[in-house]
Amino acid sequence: MARRILLVTHANRPDLPALAAAVAAQLRDQGIEVVELEQGWDSLEGDLEVAEAAAGAELVVVLGGDGTILRGAEVSRGAGLPLLGINLGRVGFLAEAEREETSEVVERIVARDYTVEERMTLEVDVYQDGRLVDHTWALNEASVEKSARERMLELTVEIDGRPLSTWGCDGVVVATPTGSTAYAFSGGGPIVWPDVQALLVVPISAHALFARPVVLGPDTRVAVEVVPHATTQGVMWCDGRRTVDLPPGARIEVRRSETPVRLARLSTGSFTDRLVAKFELPVAGWRGKPDGSPA
Repeated sequence: MARRILLVTHANRPDLPALAAAVAAQLRDQGIEVVELEQGWDSLEGDLEVAEAAAGAELVVVLGGDGTILRGAEVSRGAGLPLLGINLGRVGFLAEAEREETSEVVERIVARDYTVEERMTLEVDVYQDGRLVDHTWALNEASVEKSARERMLELTVEIDGRPLSTWGCDGVVVATPTGSTAYAFSGGGPIVWPDVQALLVVPISAHALFARPVVLGPDTRVAVEVVPHATTQGVMWCDGRRTVDLPPGARIEVRRSETPVRLARLSTGSFTDRLVAKFELPVAGWRGKPDGSPA
């Protein structure tokens, strides 16, 4: 049976067609079918042609930054496929390789020389007037934010059906460990290693004496509600991709999903190494070998 790879690229980058063509040519030279998908659509998830292309594929390869990789996750998660990102962006925390390593990545794909790691995702339900009006998911985070810059948003956060606090704030982020290095990190949340099963709640610019990030157990259910008398409407974002307007009284409920995102891994290095490299953190006194292993 012929092997098939899905190749996801950013539609608006002028440097990508040549690179994508080179990657596709290398794979096809090895007898691997390549289906190219541009992420210019509002969403790749649920598209009939994409679903048909994913049937029988073994891997989703993404050329781009974290935003493009999150779009690729919409394809890979629904099909249960591993996702491998080649970073063409700035940080590329979700990527497994950099642009200059593309040829080596192709060789590893051909040899099936990679491992697969599962990352926790979130299920998100949106309610208005007690009715379920939307359902979606997130790999990084679900965030509730104010829609008007000049006003604060009043939000109540509940943990397992019990109220935690009500804040006037810019928003609240509910994140996975994978998302702890994204929006939650920018809001002052902790970095959580990806093998930890947990949820994070991070208030953003809250006007309150107690507004600390909290780390919760994996089976915790989190709810964020726009208080009914609020004068500011909110908006929910999932992974910066999928949005829902939240009028006063609207509520989102977040829980761990049973469907992970599967990431293809080429490196055997630790998350600590990735963290230091991506944030370019100086490590005083570290005496390592040239290959990065301890001396």
